[in-house]
Amino acid sequence: MSIKVENLTHIYSPDSPFKMKALDDVSFKIDNGDFIGLIGHTGSGKSTLIQHLNGLLKPTSGAIFIDSEDISRKGVKLKEVRRKVGLVFQYPEHQLFEETVYKDVAFGPKNLNLSEDEIDKRVKEAIELVGLDFNFVKERSPFELSGGQRRRVAIAGVLAMKPQVLILDEPTAGLDPKGRDEILGQINKLYNSYKDMTIVLVSHSMEDIAKLVNKIIVMHKGKVAMSGTPKEIFKEVDRLEEMGLGVPQITYFMRALKSKGKQIDDNVITVEEAKEEILKYLRSNKNA
Repeated sequence: MSIKVENLTHIYSPDSPFKMKALDDVSFKIDNGDFIGLIGHTGSGKSTLIQHLNGLLKPTSGAIFIDSEDISRKGVKLKEVRRKVGLVFQYPEHQLFEETVYKDVAFGPKNLNLSEDEIDKRVKEAIELVGLDFNFVKERSPFELSGGQRRRVAIAGVLAMKPQVLILDEPTAGLDPKGRDEILGQINKLYNSYKDMTIVLVSHSMEDIAKLVNKIIVMHKGKVAMSGTPKEIFKEVDRLEEMGLGVPQITYFMRALKSKGKQIDDNVITVEEAKEEILKYLRSNKNA
């Protein structure tokens, strides 16, 4: 599912002393099947932007098109929009409330007036998609699970609605390293399982963005400052640092090696790429 944002502006508390322009003439396009990384310093407009993409916020001006339908127009059926565009907020496990994992994941599909068979099918599929054992967790209270498992249950609740666009706002916030790896692994698996699903990942971790996404949108002071592939964006180290951002640590490491005269490609953004580049350098020097 494609997303097109045209000249989007959002002003909080207009006509008051607390007036603040959070988004300023933002335009971009996300193609069907893209995995987008949305990055920016705190206060850059990321959270305000994603809340427009499923109609939680209305633009002050501008338009948002989901598969050519303007969801910002008057009279649009927001329930239908939110079926297509699933939004997972930070710490979504805080919104769990049912007695069992099954009931929590089934809550959304039940509100769609689906048959019991279809609800059961969706719940089982969603729980397994996030890497949990359906038979083990279905009758357990979500509050008996670990933090990472609870977060996966919350994500399963969104997936059970079968959205065509999935927006994840800092999905690993507050998790330990194991929980982070589990969540990111399941997100990557999900993307690879559903080629037509469009994912937008908001993250402060340049390492996570570098590993997962195929395009990056950089927000700064309410505007789109940069957009492009991870290689294109992370090549602009000085520009990113001016905006209070950075690049993956491995990129800094490779740049430091090159500055010491090593004949290596420093346009490297993942540990795997760095490993290959260093091995290539060592082999070439061994054979020299």
